[in-house]
Amino acid sequence: MTANSLTTETESAYAASPQYRDGKFRNAVVATSQASLGKSLALAWKVLFDKPAHTTPAHAIPVQTLSREQLQVAPDRTLFRLGHSTVLLKLDGAFWLTDPVFSERASPFKWLGPRRFHAPPISLADLPPIKGVILSHDHYDHLDRAAIDALASKVEHFITPLGVGDTLISWGVDPAKVRQLDWWQSTHIEGLQLVATPAQHFSGRSLSDGNQTLWASWVILAPDLRLFFSGDSGYFDGFKRIGQQYGPFDVTLMETGAYDKNWPDVHMQPEQTLQAHLDLRGRCLLPVHNGTFDLAMHVWHEPFDRIHALAAERGVQLATPRIGQAVDLMRPKALERWWLQAVV
Repeated sequence: MTANSLTTETESAYAASPQYRDGKFRNAVVATSQASLGKSLALAWKVLFDKPAHTTPAHAIPVQTLSREQLQVAPDRTLFRLGHSTVLLKLDGAFWLTDPVFSERASPFKWLGPRRFHAPPISLADLPPIKGVILSHDHYDHLDRAAIDALASKVEHFITPLGVGDTLISWGVDPAKVRQLDWWQSTHIEGLQLVATPAQHFSGRSLSDGNQTLWASWVILAPDLRLFFSGDSGYFDGFKRIGQQYGPFDVTLMETGAYDKNWPDVHMQPEQTLQAHLDLRGRCLLPVHNGTFDLAMHVWHEPFDRIHALAAERGVQLATPRIGQAVDLMRPKALERWWLQAVV
């Protein structure tokens, strides 16, 4: 949905947000660095066509395949990482998905753009009914239209930041299924509380719709479990406020990958990811946003190597499940360094 297509009612809803001004959503803190258009285009060209070696795995990434039957008999409070920022949660017998991306490429094109390192451990068709899909923002590596189209009939609720829900509705999702939240707003669904919390990022799916939808992190509160999902974000003091208001968290699902010195305001280096986890008062850190797509210039396994070393140095509990591996959210364990299998 573009600014020109906004209805008066929608424009009014956006205008009520402190994050919305002059037709666009904005971060609470102005970016400290702003690349020129020429520099941005040059960087985009390099990312697409002039990659250094080893930004993709030399060998197959180990994937633990899943079936619907396995998911249905899995105990409550179980997490399955499906790839990138797509995580399946089983809470009180119901299933929840974050940022479902199942397409071959994180791109508007089927023939160009970042291609998956691995197949999803379960197909969209084999997923059980989903209680809710939680979306952080509208970038292609987080919002996959093909996945939304396939899931629309089996999902009860889509919980999104402001504007992203309107995009879903424009794609044909039943408006009654969509709940759109501004930062610090919350909703309750059958005993689960979901709070849209700040992130420092941006949005847009084309050259003409930049920041016309909001981005967010998410607090997920069950009666005996507290989870945090970062979405995409640069490091900022909002993590401390979220930790003060809703922490401590049992598990934080934190962006750890696709970073670069040229975009420090919108993606975190691993050192910042670890600090954000500490700001949130997290108990166990589970790194996401890595291991599935080639979205930056670093060696593909570098995010795992760095966050593993940093966590060991600081005494932070880390969970690094292989794709498809179950994690007990109440008692997450240190797991094998599976990425080394795809390095040597």
